[in-house]
Amino acid sequence: MNAPQDLKYTKDHEWIRIDDNIATIGITDFAQGELGDIVYVEIETLTQTLDAETVFGSVEAVKTVSDLFMPLSGEIIELNEALEDNPEIVNEDPYGEGWMVKVRCTDLSQLEGLLDAEAYKSIITAG
Repeated sequence: MNAPQDLKYTKDHEWIRIDDNIATIGITDFAQGELGDIVYVEIETLTQTLDAETVFGSVEAVKTVSDLFMPLSGEIIELNEALEDNPEIVNEDPYGEGWMVKVRCTDLSQLEGLLDAEAYKSIITAG
């Protein structure tokens, strides 16, 4: 199971990469593996400011539909439009080209409540 050391994670299997106050958010390698073949990514929250743990979209796979949760409060400023035509990118490259949204964070202190790679891996292996 791949969990890059330079990212933060949530118990809901989202990953977060911070660059200044912009967070790039996607789902983890574990999550895409559990979901199976992703056929649709729905995010209709562009330009909305949402609180942490609010649903910002969903991922539809052959097996199921799963909600996507905001790991940090902020305004969604960009969607990964490549996922509209090629949602399978999430399966192929979850930490790279398969990112979901970019968020302008309103409270970076919320990063302290997120998991590092080792803590995330321990949740996965315990589950």
